[in-house]
Amino acid sequence: MRVLLLSSCLFVGGLAHAANDLPGGGIDPQALSRHVQVLASDAFEGRAPATEGEERTVQYLIEQFRSYGLQPGAADGSWVQPVPLVRAQLDGPATASLQLKGGTRQLANGEDVTLQSLQPRARVQLKDVPLVFVGYGIDAPERHWNDYKDVDLHGKIAVVLINDADFESEAPGAFDGKAVTYYGRWTYKYEEAARRGAAGVLIVHETAPAAYGWATVKSSGTSPLFDIERGNDEAMAQHTPLRGWMQRSLAEAIFADAGLDFDAEKRKAMTAGFQPVALDNARLSVDFKLQREQVVTRNVVAKLPGGAHADEAVIFSAHWDAFGIGQPDAKGDRVRRGAIDNATGVATVLELGRVFAAGPQPQRSLYFIALTAEEKGLLGASYYAAHPVVPLEKTAAVLNIEMFSPDGATRDIASWGKGRVSLERDLERVAKARDRSYSPDPNLEAGFFYRADHFAFARLGVPAITIGPGLDKLEGGVDAGRALREKYFADCYHQACDAWTPSWDPAGHAADTLLVYDLGAELANSRRWPQWDEGSEFRKTRDASEAARR
Repeated sequence: MRVLLLSSCLFVGGLAHAANDLPGGGIDPQALSRHVQVLASDAFEGRAPATEGEERTVQYLIEQFRSYGLQPGAADGSWVQPVPLVRAQLDGPATASLQLKGGTRQLANGEDVTLQSLQPRARVQLKDVPLVFVGYGIDAPERHWNDYKDVDLHGKIAVVLINDADFESEAPGAFDGKAVTYYGRWTYKYEEAARRGAAGVLIVHETAPAAYGWATVKSSGTSPLFDIERGNDEAMAQHTPLRGWMQRSLAEAIFADAGLDFDAEKRKAMTAGFQPVALDNARLSVDFKLQREQVVTRNVVAKLPGGAHADEAVIFSAHWDAFGIGQPDAKGDRVRRGAIDNATGVATVLELGRVFAAGPQPQRSLYFIALTAEEKGLLGASYYAAHPVVPLEKTAAVLNIEMFSPDGATRDIASWGKGRVSLERDLERVAKARDRSYSPDPNLEAGFFYRADHFAFARLGVPAITIGPGLDKLEGGVDAGRALREKYFADCYHQACDAWTPSWDPAGHAADTLLVYDLGAELANSRRWPQWDEGSEFRKTRDASEAARR
C-alpha cells in the first residue's frame, strides 16, 4: 500500500494534519527514500562530475522528470545545461618537505598537508620557499581590518587561519561574532592570497572553526579540483601556484621551531593591530605534476510552464554531485556516496517536480534544477546564475535544498545561515501553519550561508535560501538531534559512510519536503516578490534589478 505523507497524517505537538489534499497523492516518503537509495548506490560511483557516475545520474534525473510530465527546461530546449570546466588533479604522487632549524621534516600529502593547484601549469616545483603567518588572511576595509599590512608575499607561502577573527574571541569584534562572514571561508583565503601574488597558501586546519574534521579536508584535498574556464593570464592571476591545508599540529611545530607559541600568535591575530610574522626558519619544498583537462559537466533543468506570469520563475534546486571514488577508508571503502549530502536534496527536487506536475498550472513558471559541481565551489550554480534560462530580475526566488535528515521527524525546520531575507519569515509562517516551528541556523559559525548553491544566486541579488532539517526531534528533542548531526559531520560528512541503509527513516524528509512545497506553491501563485532585509549586502543589487524589471 502506497504511503501518503506519513500515513496521510503528520503528528507534531499532538496535532494531526491531513496532507492527502496535495496533488498526486501528496509527498511520498518511500519515493524520497528510493531516490536516495538509487543515487547513493555503488552503481553511481559517488556522482563525481565528468565521470561515468555523472552520466548515470543525469540520465536517471531526466528519466524521472520526463515521467512526471515536466518539460525540458534548458535554454536550447534540452534537459541539460552544459557547464564547461577545467579539471586539475595530481598526476602521480606529491613530495613535500620542510627545512626547519631542527632538521628536515618530510610531509605526507593527505596526512600532514593537502597539496593542490589550479594554475595552468604542468608541474608545481617550489624549493625552500619561506613561510609568512598572515593571521586570518583578511583584508576588509569596510571593517577597518587588514591582516596583510604591507607584507610582500611574492615568492612566499602564506599561512592563514580558518574562519575569522571573532570566532574564538570573548566578545564580538570587527566581524559578526560567532557567525562567520565570507572572509572566514577557505575560498576567500585562496582568492586574497592570489590577489597578493603569493607563491602559495596553506590554511591551518582546526575542527571547530572549520566546522569539519581533517578527514573531510583530506577527502576534498585529494580529489580533483574544478574551475570555470578562464584565459591563461586570468587563471594564472586568479590562483596561487600552490594551495592546501596543514594540520594544526604541523603549524604548532613550525611556530615552536621559530621560538613562537602558536596559540599566543593566534590571539594576536584576533586583533586589528596584528602584524604578519615571518616564519622563515621554515622553508617549504614541494614537487608534483598536474594533469589538466577541459571537461563539460551538466546541470539538469526541468520546467513546469506557468500561466498568466509564465515569464517569471521560481527555482527549486539541489546539487547532484558528491565526491566520487577516493582513497579507501578504514574499511577499504572508496565510494563516497553522498546520500545525505546531497541525494536527499535531489530526491526532494524530484518529488516536488512530481507533485507540482500533478496539480493545477502555476501562475509563475517553475524550474527544478539539479546543479553540478557544488562540492567544487558552487560552480554549477554560479554558471547557471551567469547564464540563466529566465533573467535573474524575473526570478522571484530560489529554494535550494540540502542534507535532509534520514533520522525521522522533527518539530522544526531550518535554513542555512542568517540570510536577512523575507523567505526566512515565509518559511517560518508555512511551518507554523502545519503546527511546526522554524529554527534559525544554530551554527552560524560554520558559515553555511556561503557554502550552498543559493549563495551563487544571492550574491547577484536573487532572494534565495537553502532549506535544511531542524534539530528538535520528536523523540529526544534538540539534544538528540544535535548529537546525530555532530556525529554525522564528525564521522561521515564527505566520507564513504554517508550512505543509504535499510534503517533509513524518511518521515522527517517527507515532512520537510511538504513545507518546501507549501512555500513554493505560494510563490508560484503570488504577485509578491521576496525581498532582502534592510542591511543585507544583496539588497542593493536586487533593488537595481527590480527597477529594470519595472
